[in-house]
Amino acid sequence: MDSIGPVGLQQGEGAPCYPQESLPCPSDSSELVQECLRQFKVTGAQLRQIQASLLSSMEQALGGQVSPASAVRMLPTYVGSTPHGTEQGDFLVLELGATGASLRILWVTLTGTEGHRMEPRSQEFVIPQEVMLGPGQQSTLISWTKGFRCSGVEGQDVVQLLRDAIQRQGAYSIDVVAVVNDTVGTMMGCEPGVGPCEVGLVVDTGTNACYMEEARHVAVLDEDRGRVCVSVEWGSFGDDGALGPVLTTFDCALDRESLNPGAQRFEKMIGGLYLGELVRLVLAHLAQCGVLFGGCTSPALLSRGSILLEHVAEMEDPSAGAARVHTILQDLGLSPGASDVELVQHVCAAVCMRAAQLCAAALAAVLSHLQHSREQQTLQITVATGGRVFERQPRFLSILQETVMFLAPECDVSFIPSLDGGGRGVAMVTAVAARLAAHRRLLEETLAPFRLNREQLAAVQAQMREAMTKGLRGEASSLRMLPTYVRATPDGSERGDFLALDLGGTNFRVLLVRVATGGVQITNQVYSIPECVAQGSGQQLFDHIVDCIVDFQQKQGLSGQSLPLGFTFSFPCRQLGLDQGILLNWTKGFNASDCEGQDVVCLLREAIGRRKAVELNVVAIVNDTVGTMMSCGYEDPHCEVGLIVGTGTNACYMEELRNVAGVAGDSGHMCINMEWGAFGDDGSLGVLSTCFDARVDQASINPGKQRFEKMISGMYLGEIVRHILLHLTSLGVLFRGQQTQCLQTRDIFKTKFLSEIESDSLALRQVRAILEDLGLPLTSDDALMVLEVCQAVSQRAAQLCGAGVAAVVEKIRENRGLEELTVSVGVDGTLYKLHPHFSSLVAATVRELAPRCVVTFLQSEDGSGKGAALVTAVACRLAQTACV
Repeated sequence: MDSIGPVGLQQGEGAPCYPQESLPCPSDSSELVQECLRQFKVTGAQLRQIQASLLSSMEQALGGQVSPASAVRMLPTYVGSTPHGTEQGDFLVLELGATGASLRILWVTLTGTEGHRMEPRSQEFVIPQEVMLGPGQQSTLISWTKGFRCSGVEGQDVVQLLRDAIQRQGAYSIDVVAVVNDTVGTMMGCEPGVGPCEVGLVVDTGTNACYMEEARHVAVLDEDRGRVCVSVEWGSFGDDGALGPVLTTFDCALDRESLNPGAQRFEKMIGGLYLGELVRLVLAHLAQCGVLFGGCTSPALLSRGSILLEHVAEMEDPSAGAARVHTILQDLGLSPGASDVELVQHVCAAVCMRAAQLCAAALAAVLSHLQHSREQQTLQITVATGGRVFERQPRFLSILQETVMFLAPECDVSFIPSLDGGGRGVAMVTAVAARLAAHRRLLEETLAPFRLNREQLAAVQAQMREAMTKGLRGEASSLRMLPTYVRATPDGSERGDFLALDLGGTNFRVLLVRVATGGVQITNQVYSIPECVAQGSGQQLFDHIVDCIVDFQQKQGLSGQSLPLGFTFSFPCRQLGLDQGILLNWTKGFNASDCEGQDVVCLLREAIGRRKAVELNVVAIVNDTVGTMMSCGYEDPHCEVGLIVGTGTNACYMEELRNVAGVAGDSGHMCINMEWGAFGDDGSLGVLSTCFDARVDQASINPGKQRFEKMISGMYLGEIVRHILLHLTSLGVLFRGQQTQCLQTRDIFKTKFLSEIESDSLALRQVRAILEDLGLPLTSDDALMVLEVCQAVSQRAAQLCGAGVAAVVEKIRENRGLEELTVSVGVDGTLYKLHPHFSSLVAATVRELAPRCVVTFLQSEDGSGKGAALVTAVACRLAQTACV
């Protein structure tokens, strides 16, 4: 059984009240009265059906499934944001059609959150009948209502018509910013409370609602991000017959006599223009049946429009007393008795209660849609109410609230009366539009340096080519171009068992890599390196590494075997041979003494020597970028470039040996470790560097160094975004201009957030959730702008990376004198792999800048482990070939 408590909703399923052609006049007058009143009672089941039917119509219209008989229109209003209290300025508002044949002009001053609220100044002008019906000299007017019939206006853009009229006057400079539906004005005119007001509800002469919808749900917009206010236009709900079970004989009579029979059926059961007429029809029927006024009628009672909303509100109001009801009826030419007065009050109450309950069912449909689409267990939302029905009938709101609670218990709804939606609300729409436009300009100005054009990227490509050439010649260059003594990539014939070591952080791996006909099999174990060892003596560090190797050999049954070993050592080194690498400096928290300037392979061999009865054949020291290239090269013989884009960034490629000045020989190839993170340290990237890059650089542990890396890699992108957000907040563009401690904290904005925020699968509300978890008090507008900041920063990073790759592949093509080069790039790194768009942006940039190169990107699997073993395997293959 349904129960809705004190508002008097009929309990249980009840018998549906279908429209009848005429009402009988039984001899028992009380039975006739009950029959009339019963028609206006709506069961809980019927209200739920209306809610479900309207919800279905809403979702069909949002999805673009619109037919001529569509129940609701769901029109986007292009209002994309609600007020957040900082709006200021003077605004001129024209209000046409709200009160019939008049035009209201208002001067509205908004003072923001701090200022004293100022009442608008207004003046009302009567519109002559000949103007209302005469000629009209892109919000397109669909149709006139409310007595207006100006020709040449329907189907026209009324904003352009207004601008043309202003221009004809010649003496005024007025910028028409927005044309606003009164329902939207109601929502926007709501004073900012605990949360934003995102639903507007008007019950005036007519009725309508609007709400803030996710733009991606509105098919006609073709937008993926942001929100837009949608006008439901629910007055026409039921025009397709959906309201049949709750229509009364009096509704049918009212509709037949209206200006638009068969249209706006829902509005005719709720709107203030019609409530008085429904009451009049019931009273006239009862009088004609002899139940009221001694069976007497009057010309006024039988005349359309004689009972107005104001009369119904006064007669229904218990505080007005019987005397006021008596007076109103007498003014209609009637002679009511005491029982007549009471019965008239019952009729007014029944008509108004049904109106409130039907309105609540429609509102519950909107709220249920929002709760479902936003995937919130409980929707907390504010509804702004406006219109004379709310103003004149306090009981209407209480019935509405109770019914909404009954139909949408998962929604926590606050109702707030709007402050002059037609005036202040329209001004607020204009003010919000002005605020968004100003913020958009500031955002675009801030992000403009990050939006690189083709000429800028081509310049980066050319500068890198020049730096590569200088570095290979041994001339001063920001690119070291270090030879790795890896002379070939895998050809698929490599076979055997190999050990690999991977040292690049606080964890150290030992791997057994078996290269066989069927592919590569890897067994590995991770060992930790305690801080005291990482920052102790070099002897202590390398002894610990050998201990881990011995432990692994014992567990794998390899004790006593001398397997070829490849050593991935992910710290800056200058290689003098395949198995010679001079440590230039420690990074990543390591500071073991007596190591910098030493050959790390010698340090490892010395530690092996100290451990008696252990034989290890150290064949190669490998950079992780080279390992990435070799790992992919085993699968694809065209892979001759390695790329890392993770915490840091680097690249390597196969260069013609004749071009490598520091290594003897003119034939064959040599893998070059570019160390391209330092590209631009000579100032060549200065023209692209922003003030945000400068701040990140100055706060880093190595100011002035690794400038290219600081514009690309995962260690820095989050910090660049954080500095941009701080700047935009200081301009008042973000977070209402309120600085938060969160954004002041270095490294609080992790680069992983860019990947999450830019994910196509995330709705804007999920982006908001990520940012709110960081303690940022943001709106949907803020979330959208943070998304744009992330996109701009990551796009620049990917494009710069692509420009670098384009320089490399073009160098390879020109080295070999080819018209077209087919080459693959092996890639590793969390930023490249996890960011939703980084890889595609890199590839697109390479295609644009190196059109004569067909480049395939391959994601590496364990470049530092498998790659090190394959470097060793290739070295062993080449050594065997040389012996033959």
